Amino acid sequence: MGETGQLIDVREPDEVATGTLPGAINIPLAELPGRIDELDRSRTVVLLCRSGGRSAMAAEFLTNQGFDDVVNLAGGMLAAPTP
Repeated sequence: MGETGQLIDVREPDEVATGTLPGAINIPLAELPGRIDELDRSRTVVLLCRSGGRSAMAAEFLTNQGFDDVVNLAGGMLAAPTP
């Protein structure tokens, strides 16, 4: 994502081990409240999970915590192109 955004994969580590998008940082949904300080509020946060459900919950949480630019990657890994 470079300087424009942060790609956060909110799946569990065993799910991420099967593959994720390049540059993604794994912060499982359950750990997000305790790891929120790892995110840069000045950059876009793009959230990813398997199908979009957990990332939608994460997006709502971050928005409620004052993050201004949060994006849920619709469809998650199921919608991601495969190599």
